[in-house]
Amino acid sequence: MEFLAVQQAAADLGWTFYLPLAVLVGLIVLGVPIWVAIGLGTLGMLTMTEALPLSVFGESLFEGINAFALIAVPLFILTGDALVRSGLSDKLLDVAEASVGGMRTGLGSSTTLGCGFFACISGSDAAGAAAVGRMTIHRLVERGYPLPAACALVASGACTGILIPPSIAYIVMGLVLGMSASTLFLAAAIPGVLVMLSVMVTNVMLNRMNGFEGDRAPFSWRRWVATVWDARWALFVPVVILGGIYSGLFTPTEAASVAVVVVVIIGLYQGRLCLGDIPRMLESSARVCGVIVPIIAVSLPLAQTLASLDIPQTLVGGIGELTDSPMVMILLMIGILILAGCVMETTPNIVILAPLLLPVAQQAGMNDFHFAILMVTTLGLGFITPPLGLNLFVVSGLTRCSVLAIARYAFPFVLGMLMVVLLIAFVPWLSTWGL
Repeated sequence: MEFLAVQQAAADLGWTFYLPLAVLVGLIVLGVPIWVAIGLGTLGMLTMTEALPLSVFGESLFEGINAFALIAVPLFILTGDALVRSGLSDKLLDVAEASVGGMRTGLGSSTTLGCGFFACISGSDAAGAAAVGRMTIHRLVERGYPLPAACALVASGACTGILIPPSIAYIVMGLVLGMSASTLFLAAAIPGVLVMLSVMVTNVMLNRMNGFEGDRAPFSWRRWVATVWDARWALFVPVVILGGIYSGLFTPTEAASVAVVVVVIIGLYQGRLCLGDIPRMLESSARVCGVIVPIIAVSLPLAQTLASLDIPQTLVGGIGELTDSPMVMILLMIGILILAGCVMETTPNIVILAPLLLPVAQQAGMNDFHFAILMVTTLGLGFITPPLGLNLFVVSGLTRCSVLAIARYAFPFVLGMLMVVLLIAFVPWLSTWGL
């Protein structure tokens, strides 16, 4: 009976659903801006299926972005921009190199740790790839890395931008699924660190095979203490953000606003920022937000339309007919998310797929927060997998190195991160320990 109900639900959709869906996918393939493609596809579905009144589209556009939590997105982007312009990002990288630079493949490990430090402030992969790449790629090449390998390491390390809290992706996830962003940040702490460690370990293994780094500076406590002291103001920023959030003193949005003020004040105090830099910072951050926020706005009406057509229930029933094994269901979800991450950015993937796949995850016995962490971590692979691979294009733009050459060297890092994804999927404690 359940199978017949699923077949009937799929048949009832008909061309009035599949034609607008095909138009949406076709526009994305043709390179039309994603928010335009989603908006036109949603309007087509509402008009042809009459699932909801057309007025819902306009109402959802406003209500979807009229959320206090969403203010954190431009603020964290602005914080990352101020961090780079003030030179505090250089100080964080110095601390990373002083901490692990004495290890085998020390510069590669310190580059990855530097990406993790930057992720604790900016919440953005592309920003981390650009900021850390400018400072480290040429040094990695001087130390013996081929240029594509150096680019691949930075691109992979920067994947921690959406995985280590605070993260824009988790803010969006909380908005879409009605979850606490603070709780998501807490749940993401261990998985984010595990991904960073997987990049480090993979780089060590590649170095043992290829011998990229020929020398290393010995670890010195004197140097480490001096570097940490010199970077005390830079280290103060993630302490304020994460300490305020986890202690309950700030909400993520309030922490983002405090972080902007703190970084700007430190930059002005140290003379690395001037008042004339602020308009340029605001303009740069607004350009990034102009890409993210419209996608969120038009995706929410799409999610409502799909829900009204019972698409999530149909998907759950279809997967349930394929298998009743929770393990297979989870593996199917991971496969869907990997493919989606290869062709579309994280934000639209979260807004579109999270409401669809959450019922599947619940059917497989997953906790809602466990599913959210697994989804974002899996989508993180998409930053270093073609054809989209945003981080690959960022470092390619910095160095003019071929994207395909970088992707070839990034493949081992993809495998390392995939191992972490599977570990998170089947060891729920890693993402539910703090709940």
